[in-house]
Amino acid sequence: MNVHMKEQITYYGAAFSEAKAFVLSLHGRSQSSETILEIAERIGLEGIHYAAPKAYQNSWYPEKFMAPLERNEPFLTYSLEVCSSIVNRWIGNGVPTEKIVLMGFSQGACLAAEYAIRNPKGYGGVLLFTGGLIGPEGTNWPLKGNFDRTPVFLGTSDVDEWVPVERVDESEAMFVQMGAKTVKRVYRGMGHLVNDEEIEAGRCILKGIIENEKTEPNN
Repeated sequence: MNVHMKEQITYYGAAFSEAKAFVLSLHGRSQSSETILEIAERIGLEGIHYAAPKAYQNSWYPEKFMAPLERNEPFLTYSLEVCSSIVNRWIGNGVPTEKIVLMGFSQGACLAAEYAIRNPKGYGGVLLFTGGLIGPEGTNWPLKGNFDRTPVFLGTSDVDEWVPVERVDESEAMFVQMGAKTVKRVYRGMGHLVNDEEIEAGRCILKGIIENEKTEPNN
Protein backbone atom coordinates (compact mmCIF):
# COMPACT_ATOMS: atom_id res chain seq x y z
CA MET A 1 0.00 0.00 0.00
CA ASN A 2 1.32 3.45 -0.92
CA VAL A 3 1.55 5.64 2.17
CA HIS A 4 3.17 8.59 0.42
CA MET A 5 0.02 10.67 0.43
CA LYS A 6 -0.33 14.44 0.55
CA GLU A 7 0.08 15.88 4.03
CA GLN A 8 -3.09 16.91 5.84
CA ILE A 9 -2.22 19.56 8.41
CA THR A 10 -4.49 21.52 10.74
CA TYR A 11 -3.14 24.86 11.95
CA TYR A 12 -4.13 26.55 15.19
CA GLY A 13 -3.22 29.66 17.14
CA ALA A 14 -1.15 32.58 15.91
CA ALA A 15 -0.54 33.21 12.24
CA PHE A 16 2.89 32.06 11.05
CA SER A 17 4.07 35.64 10.45
CA GLU A 18 3.08 36.75 13.97
CA ALA A 19 4.12 33.72 16.03
CA LYS A 20 6.86 33.68 18.65
CA ALA A 21 6.84 29.88 19.06
CA PHE A 22 6.08 27.02 16.67
CA VAL A 23 4.77 23.66 17.86
CA LEU A 24 4.72 20.44 15.85
CA SER A 25 1.74 18.68 17.45
CA LEU A 26 1.39 14.91 17.01
CA HIS A 27 -1.82 13.09 17.94
CA GLY A 28 -2.21 9.62 19.42
CA ARG A 29 -3.20 6.37 17.74
CA SER A 30 -6.72 6.40 16.23
CA GLN A 31 -7.06 10.06 17.16
CA SER A 32 -7.02 13.21 15.03
CA SER A 33 -5.35 16.57 14.64
CA GLU A 34 -8.22 18.12 16.56
CA THR A 35 -7.49 15.85 19.55
CA ILE A 36 -3.91 17.05 20.01
CA LEU A 37 -5.02 20.65 19.50
CA GLU A 38 -7.23 20.28 22.57
CA ILE A 39 -3.92 20.30 24.47
CA ALA A 40 -3.03 23.56 22.72
CA GLU A 41 -6.34 25.02 23.88
CA ARG A 42 -5.63 23.92 27.45
CA ILE A 43 -2.15 25.50 27.34
CA GLY A 44 -3.92 28.69 26.39
CA LEU A 45 -1.01 30.98 25.52
CA GLU A 46 -1.09 33.51 22.71
CA GLY A 47 1.65 33.90 20.13
CA ILE A 48 2.03 30.20 19.33
CA HIS A 49 1.62 28.66 15.88
CA TYR A 50 0.60 24.99 16.07
CA ALA A 51 0.84 22.59 13.12
CA ALA A 52 -0.97 19.29 13.65
CA PRO A 53 -0.55 16.79 10.80
CA LYS A 54 -3.02 13.93 10.46
CA ALA A 55 -1.53 10.44 10.47
CA TYR A 56 -2.18 8.07 7.59
CA GLN A 57 -5.36 6.22 8.54
CA ASN A 58 -5.15 8.01 11.92
CA SER A 59 -2.11 6.03 13.14
CA TRP A 60 1.55 6.89 12.69
CA TYR A 61 2.55 3.22 12.47
CA PRO A 62 0.53 -0.03 12.74
CA GLU A 63 2.21 -2.07 15.49
CA LYS A 64 3.14 -1.25 19.08
CA PHE A 65 6.02 1.17 19.46
CA MET A 66 8.24 -1.54 21.01
CA ALA A 67 7.68 -3.98 18.15
CA PRO A 68 10.60 -4.78 15.81
CA LEU A 69 11.16 -1.70 13.67
CA GLU A 70 10.59 -3.52 10.40
CA ARG A 71 7.02 -4.34 11.42
CA ASN A 72 6.22 -0.63 11.54
CA GLU A 73 7.65 0.13 8.11
CA PRO A 74 7.16 1.84 5.72
CA PHE A 75 4.73 3.79 7.90
CA LEU A 76 7.29 4.90 10.50
CA THR A 77 9.62 6.29 7.85
CA TYR A 78 6.72 8.12 6.20
CA SER A 79 5.61 9.60 9.53
CA LEU A 80 9.13 10.80 10.34
CA GLU A 81 9.24 12.40 6.89
CA VAL A 82 6.02 14.27 7.70
CA CYS A 83 7.72 15.68 10.80
CA SER A 84 10.83 16.62 8.83
CA SER A 85 8.77 18.33 6.16
CA ILE A 86 7.09 20.65 8.66
CA VAL A 87 10.17 21.40 10.76
CA ASN A 88 12.41 21.95 7.72
CA ARG A 89 9.78 24.20 6.14
CA TRP A 90 9.78 26.36 9.26
CA ILE A 91 13.57 26.49 9.38
CA GLY A 92 13.69 27.28 5.66
CA ASN A 93 11.34 30.20 6.29
CA GLY A 94 13.63 31.65 8.92
CA VAL A 95 12.35 30.13 12.16
CA PRO A 96 15.27 29.47 14.54
CA THR A 97 15.29 25.98 16.03
CA GLU A 98 15.13 27.41 19.55
CA LYS A 99 11.60 28.62 18.70
CA ILE A 100 10.45 25.13 17.65
CA VAL A 101 8.79 22.67 20.04
CA LEU A 102 8.03 19.01 19.35
CA MET A 103 4.89 17.88 21.19
CA GLY A 104 2.97 14.62 21.18
CA PHE A 105 0.62 12.41 23.15
CA SER A 106 0.87 8.60 23.33
CA GLN A 107 1.79 7.31 19.85
CA GLY A 108 2.42 10.91 18.84
CA ALA A 109 4.78 11.34 21.81
CA CYS A 110 6.69 8.25 20.69
CA LEU A 111 6.98 9.70 17.20
CA ALA A 112 8.10 13.07 18.59
CA ALA A 113 10.74 11.39 20.74
CA GLU A 114 12.01 9.31 17.81
CA TYR A 115 12.11 12.30 15.47
CA ALA A 116 14.01 14.31 18.07
CA ILE A 117 16.63 11.63 18.77
CA ARG A 118 17.25 11.19 15.03
CA ASN A 119 17.40 14.96 14.46
CA PRO A 120 18.98 16.47 17.59
CA LYS A 121 19.13 20.26 17.67
CA GLY A 122 18.81 23.06 20.18
CA TYR A 123 15.01 23.07 20.08
CA GLY A 124 12.84 25.31 22.17
CA GLY A 125 11.48 22.19 23.83
CA VAL A 126 10.24 18.63 23.53
CA LEU A 127 6.95 17.73 25.26
CA LEU A 128 6.37 13.99 25.59
CA PHE A 129 3.01 13.18 27.15
CA THR A 130 3.08 9.39 27.77
CA GLY A 131 5.60 8.26 25.18
CA GLY A 132 9.15 7.06 24.64
CA LEU A 133 11.69 6.17 21.99
CA ILE A 134 10.63 3.62 19.38
CA GLY A 135 12.13 0.15 19.13
CA PRO A 136 12.15 -3.27 20.81
CA GLU A 137 13.84 -4.07 24.10
CA GLY A 138 17.61 -3.80 23.77
CA THR A 139 17.53 -1.08 21.09
CA ASN A 140 20.73 0.95 20.93
CA TRP A 141 19.86 4.43 19.73
CA PRO A 142 22.77 6.29 18.10
CA LEU A 143 24.46 8.98 20.17
CA LYS A 144 24.90 11.44 17.31
CA GLY A 145 24.46 15.17 17.74
CA ASN A 146 23.55 17.34 20.71
CA PHE A 147 20.38 18.93 22.05
CA ASP A 148 22.27 21.93 23.48
CA ARG A 149 20.25 22.03 26.72
CA THR A 150 16.87 21.68 25.03
CA PRO A 151 14.23 21.42 27.78
CA VAL A 152 12.56 18.01 27.51
CA PHE A 153 9.48 17.15 29.56
CA LEU A 154 8.43 13.51 29.97
CA GLY A 155 5.16 12.84 31.76
CA THR A 156 3.65 9.38 32.18
CA SER A 157 1.77 6.99 34.46
CA ASP A 158 3.32 4.18 36.46
CA VAL A 159 0.51 1.87 35.29
CA ASP A 160 0.05 2.89 31.65
CA GLU A 161 -0.94 -0.13 29.54
CA TRP A 162 0.66 1.19 26.35
CA VAL A 163 3.93 2.77 27.45
CA PRO A 164 6.05 1.01 30.10
CA VAL A 165 7.60 3.45 32.53
CA GLU A 166 10.95 1.68 31.99
CA ARG A 167 10.98 2.90 28.38
CA VAL A 168 10.29 6.44 29.53
CA ASP A 169 13.29 6.08 31.88
CA GLU A 170 15.47 4.83 28.99
CA SER A 171 14.32 7.69 26.79
CA GLU A 172 15.12 10.30 29.40
CA ALA A 173 18.60 8.81 29.81
CA MET A 174 19.22 9.12 26.08
CA PHE A 175 18.15 12.75 26.02
CA VAL A 176 20.40 13.51 28.99
CA GLN A 177 23.39 11.83 27.31
CA MET A 178 22.79 14.00 24.25
CA GLY A 179 22.79 17.26 26.17
CA ALA A 180 19.11 17.88 26.91
CA LYS A 181 17.79 19.33 30.17
CA THR A 182 15.08 16.89 31.23
CA VAL A 183 12.21 16.83 33.68
CA LYS A 184 10.37 13.52 34.16
CA ARG A 185 7.19 13.08 36.16
CA VAL A 186 5.62 9.69 36.80
CA TYR A 187 2.07 9.88 38.13
CA ARG A 188 0.74 7.09 40.30
CA GLY A 189 -2.37 5.38 38.93
CA MET A 190 -3.00 7.96 36.21
CA GLY A 191 -5.11 6.93 33.24
CA HIS A 192 -4.07 7.35 29.60
CA LEU A 193 -4.43 11.12 29.50
CA VAL A 194 -2.66 14.45 29.92
CA ASN A 195 -3.20 15.92 33.38
CA ASP A 196 -3.21 19.57 34.42
CA GLU A 197 0.31 19.43 35.87
CA GLU A 198 1.63 18.21 32.52
CA ILE A 199 -0.21 21.05 30.78
CA GLU A 200 1.43 23.51 33.16
CA ALA A 201 4.85 22.01 32.37
CA GLY A 202 4.23 22.58 28.68
CA ARG A 203 2.97 26.09 29.34
CA CYS A 204 6.12 26.87 31.30
CA ILE A 205 8.41 25.85 28.45
CA LEU A 206 6.36 27.68 25.82
CA LYS A 207 6.11 30.82 27.92
CA GLY A 208 9.88 30.80 28.19
CA ILE A 209 10.20 30.73 24.40
CA ILE A 210 7.72 33.58 23.99
CA GLU A 211 9.66 35.60 26.54
CA ASN A 212 12.92 34.64 24.80
CA GLU A 213 14.24 32.50 27.65
CA LYS A 214 15.04 28.78 27.52
CA THR A 215 13.05 27.48 30.47
CA GLU A 216 12.21 24.08 31.94
CA PRO A 217 9.56 23.29 34.56
CA ASN A 218 10.75 22.94 38.12
CA ASN A 219 11.47 19.47 39.45
